[in-house]
Amino acid sequence: MFKDKVLLITGGTGSFGNAVLNRFLNSDIKEIRIFSRDEKKQDDMRHRLQNNKVKFYIGDVRDKRSIDGAMSGVDLVFNAAALKQVPSCEFFPIEAVRTNVMGAENVLDSAIEHDVKNVVILSTDKAAYPINAMGMSKALMEKVAIAKGRQLGDKGTTTICCTRYGNVMASRGSVIPLWIDQIKNRGAITVTDLNMTRFMMTLDDAVNLVIYAFMHGNNGDLFVQKAPAATLDVLATALKELMHSDTEVKVIGTRHGEKLYETLVTREEMARSEDLGNYFRIPCDTRDLNYNKYFESGEEKVSGIEDYHSHNTARLDVEGMKQLLLKLEIVRENI
Repeated sequence: MFKDKVLLITGGTGSFGNAVLNRFLNSDIKEIRIFSRDEKKQDDMRHRLQNNKVKFYIGDVRDKRSIDGAMSGVDLVFNAAALKQVPSCEFFPIEAVRTNVMGAENVLDSAIEHDVKNVVILSTDKAAYPINAMGMSKALMEKVAIAKGRQLGDKGTTTICCTRYGNVMASRGSVIPLWIDQIKNRGAITVTDLNMTRFMMTLDDAVNLVIYAFMHGNNGDLFVQKAPAATLDVLATALKELMHSDTEVKVIGTRHGEKLYETLVTREEMARSEDLGNYFRIPCDTRDLNYNKYFESGEEKVSGIEDYHSHNTARLDVEGMKQLLLKLEIVRENI
């Protein structure tokens, strides 16, 4: 389905945008458009790639006019543009709303107007039972995308899906690059809570889900990648052993807006999910706005279902965590 197609990646200079770009670069796709507001990163990418298949567009998802300029002739859209740092979003929540919610709506509206075939929106486990501004904005983004997909329906020209991920290891601003720097500089590894668990997945795993959503998604679908989890204690121990370090681990306490564990699928979503082996598919709720349905009949089976979260998924031990870490280039370069 990708042969001779044009793919637009918003937030294309970020970790995730780069990973999607690298996966498609040597395929038979016709053109890849990188859309972002960071001209320095675009210029660095342009010099690094030297590839005429990749085209660069300066713009901001907050400005629909700039998106429209990049959307003409596009077949596939992957929206990775986001504010994703939890502390930043806590202090500037309206900025998270403007980029993550209204910006995503601009991308979706532009895609629909330009008859784009498939749109995949990138979300996060923090959108499930959100307690911080970043997760709340991503949860609203999911609602906007799913609602537009529901309105378009099976006969829509454009298909809109969401993909939700746990912790993508070694992505920009994440803990693994920080800990590697701390070990190299012989400082203490700073850990918020040793018992805190997080889903662990590689960027390659995450890109696989994007491709799966492009190929198999229906309007309003939410796809979730199953993943193992580990405590921060296990992650720190595994990284120290791989780097042959006896660095002290310093517990600094939970940061503003952090959870002890992350939920990837809520119990309400689990009640209607489809188990696809490596993924869960959660179709959109197709009920109309008839309130009698909500007052007179609920979902009995929801009460007996558990969330899918990082405390009850498969748990990695130190050896398993080391094997997963060795898949990361940043780790291999530093051991």
